[in-house]
Amino acid sequence: MPRFYLTTPIYYANDAPHVGTAYTTVNADALARWHRLIGDETKFLTGTDEHGQKVADAAAKNGQSPQEWTDLKSQQFRDAWAALDIQYDDFIRTTEPRHYESVQKFLTAIYDNGYIYKDTYKGLYCVSCEDYYTIETSVEGKCPIHGRDLIEMEEENWFFRLSAFEEQLKEHYAAHPGFVTPETKRNEALSFINGGLRDISITRTSISWGVPVPWDDAHVFYVWYDALINYLTAIGYGRDDDEVAKWWPCSHHLIGKEIIRFHCVWWPAMCMAAGIGPVSHVQVHGWLLLGGQKLSKTMASEGAVRLTDIAPIELTNEFGVDPIRYYLLRETALGNDGDFSHEGILARYNTDLANNLGNLVARVTTVVATKCDGVATAPRGDSPLRAPAELAIEESAKAWNGFAPQSALEATWGLIGATNAYLEQLAPWKMEPGAELNAVMGDALEAIRLVAILSTPAMPKVCEEIWRRIGLSGAPSDEVFSVSAIWGQYRSGATIQKSEPLFPRMKSDA
Repeated sequence: MPRFYLTTPIYYANDAPHVGTAYTTVNADALARWHRLIGDETKFLTGTDEHGQKVADAAAKNGQSPQEWTDLKSQQFRDAWAALDIQYDDFIRTTEPRHYESVQKFLTAIYDNGYIYKDTYKGLYCVSCEDYYTIETSVEGKCPIHGRDLIEMEEENWFFRLSAFEEQLKEHYAAHPGFVTPETKRNEALSFINGGLRDISITRTSISWGVPVPWDDAHVFYVWYDALINYLTAIGYGRDDDEVAKWWPCSHHLIGKEIIRFHCVWWPAMCMAAGIGPVSHVQVHGWLLLGGQKLSKTMASEGAVRLTDIAPIELTNEFGVDPIRYYLLRETALGNDGDFSHEGILARYNTDLANNLGNLVARVTTVVATKCDGVATAPRGDSPLRAPAELAIEESAKAWNGFAPQSALEATWGLIGATNAYLEQLAPWKMEPGAELNAVMGDALEAIRLVAILSTPAMPKVCEEIWRRIGLSGAPSDEVFSVSAIWGQYRSGATIQKSEPLFPRMKSDA
């Protein structure tokens, strides 16, 4: 059985989840659901990054210990993901004992292999990034991501010999052209490598909230190098070699473009230094933008934008869970920057969901209930809808497999559009009961069945409801995709009843 191991970044436990983190997580969840649907053995990991100065400062500001603070924040992420129907297999916290064990074993392996040494670091530092910058990589002495003033720090650290892996990284990129996607982000990572790699500091003595360095108890590992190892912790690194061998060759990271350097340069080099191969694939996505600015908790806290107010639970309360999932997946191609707006959600809801999908289901079930005695019939093998259905199945599957949820949904909505056009042409609501009407309705019900299967990674609960409304038992996710996603599987005899609208139209407050 093919395997698929997918991870999100682990999210900083210094504040609450927002739409930006929801965007990543919903995309990951939909991709994982797709791979489960096609029968792959799937593991989906998310979690929280709980060490570092930024977290310790947030805890102190709120009168709590770091552990109390991270307990609270970690639960907030779990609650947000529950509200978005995120079906993860593991939720990792970097304060767990299993993670301490994996981090210490992984970095000790690098140390034993001669790639870690002690030196003094002096340079510019951003608290928000928890990262160092040179004056050349800053923007007039400010962080290029957060816009904050950089502070100068000098400290004795243990360093990772990143410079030793410059040629190996180039060779790895050449041998694995799909290692980082899309290609623009691959080129960005390669450009960083080709510009020359400097050794990087991986420990601190100025903070204590972190994983202790086993060979030097005056130091703790710095947050980034601790955090990256979570992907291996979750599959048993240092505890279960068989699980690592099982999952790591089919591993995929889904990350935002601001952390390319960490995941596409530092992390593969760290894996090489520890004696294991890098992750098999990194899919990079763009930023959601509001008024041209990145969705950023830091910027919001400084008054540049008010995006911490856009909580996933507030959106799901207003629009419903699956409409928000659909919007986040459909509005922006994974890899591009995209605009986020209340108006955009409303437009997708009323057009794609209410007018197109919802109206299709309502039309068909109403006609069958009122003109066909509520009894469904099978589709025709030579139906005019067969070709657009087969095209949608082919294109949607290719897109889901290629980390392109937007394209997958676009292909599925092509079938919805074709089916609505077919019904407009034949106007079955005007036809007399009989064999011709039954045949048209059988074709339309089969198209809806296939739409429910293809859409279930994006809108699992809605698709379960559609499944029920067309007289089928269970859920689309219960099906074997290779068998069910074939034209002609809908059977006669199901009972169909009229129902309330799937997506009642919503009005703008404006």
